[in-house]
Amino acid sequence: MTHRPPTPQFHGLRTGTAGLLLAAFAAAASAQLPPGDGPVQVRAGVVEPTPVPFNDRLLNQLRVPAGFSISVFAKDLKNVRWLAVAPNGDVYASRREQGDVLLLRDTNGDGQADEQKVVLQNAKYAHGLALRDGKLYLVTDKKLLVADVQPDGTLSPAKTLLDDLPDAGQHPNRTLAFGPDGWLYVSVGSTCNNCREPNPESATLLRMRPDGSAREVYASGLRNTIGFGWHPASGQLYGFDHGSDYQGDDEPPEELNAIHANKHYGWPFCWGERKVTTTQFNEPPHTTKADFCPTTEAPVLHYTAHAAPLGLVFYTGEQFPREFRGDAFVAFRGSWNRSQPSGYSVVRVRFDASGKPQATEDFATGWLMQQLPPGLNAPGAAPAPAEQAKARRPAQFGRLAGLAQARDGSLLLAEDQNGVIYRIRYSGR
Repeated sequence: MTHRPPTPQFHGLRTGTAGLLLAAFAAAASAQLPPGDGPVQVRAGVVEPTPVPFNDRLLNQLRVPAGFSISVFAKDLKNVRWLAVAPNGDVYASRREQGDVLLLRDTNGDGQADEQKVVLQNAKYAHGLALRDGKLYLVTDKKLLVADVQPDGTLSPAKTLLDDLPDAGQHPNRTLAFGPDGWLYVSVGSTCNNCREPNPESATLLRMRPDGSAREVYASGLRNTIGFGWHPASGQLYGFDHGSDYQGDDEPPEELNAIHANKHYGWPFCWGERKVTTTQFNEPPHTTKADFCPTTEAPVLHYTAHAAPLGLVFYTGEQFPREFRGDAFVAFRGSWNRSQPSGYSVVRVRFDASGKPQATEDFATGWLMQQLPPGLNAPGAAPAPAEQAKARRPAQFGRLAGLAQARDGSLLLAEDQNGVIYRIRYSGR
């Protein structure tokens, strides 16, 4: 949901200026439908909360559970997206628009980065990061790169392991992680909102050896599972998938899936509890949606539609209370196509003792505001009436992205609109 898809034909669209612009593209988009498909009536909203520049006063807007605190680890980082923490506590952060990787270091232990340097450059669409055996792995839209971590935290010149990942299209933000089996897993999002992909590696989770060899499709039908990881007790792989756009305010939900080898998770033909999708595309190969959907994997939990899950991390530290160990934290980037905005928060997913997910609950909120607080204006100059109209709209100062557990067990959260990395810790007070 980071990059907007082509817009289908709408009826009953509830929008402001953005909605009028979207409607203007509707006819062109419907003209590009595959043979046999036609326009579908959908009620959807387009409400983009007004972006607000970050300042330290806005920390007072944020809410975390009793005993926790949230502070700024680093700021003014521009388009900071994904995080990886080295055993010595060094923090690596990718910046997609800058095409580089930063090294951030807290040398005096005060909870704020006081050293910052670029350690990798010229990597267009730099995104997913993983550390393993003294090496940093980086995935871009098309490439898998690896570099040795030097004793001072800098990197050797990066080596290209792969340069032929599927075309990115709508979802260029690849992520990667090492599984308990020692293999490297790479998430590849769909090229579109809803379509039959010509490349069988699109909308999948790939698996390969650390050198990029023996590449295979591990699971398919995953529209855009940016955040994924393995439960520390059960070893089960879980991932949060983005539901498609333009099917309404509340459909389809975002899905937490238990991901298994050689399974299909429904997209683009079905969603949720194996419900058939009725938007624009043809039937599955050699069958129908009605027959195919019952054979797909249903999610284990749902979350509010269009909230846009990104970073996911299982908590294994000791800085938080013991009850948090084995639970997952998920960063929701926030909606742009829902009448009542969703997301803009960090959510805790509770797991039981056997490692099965039970429920979700808010953990860190406040980036989304019902309207601009007094004295805060949106970026750029505009006539007074326009500013007054913006002040009556929802506002936000954080599009959340990557999550990582710091060496001390606190939680790091990247936000790429204002370039802030937050730190959440437990003080017990």
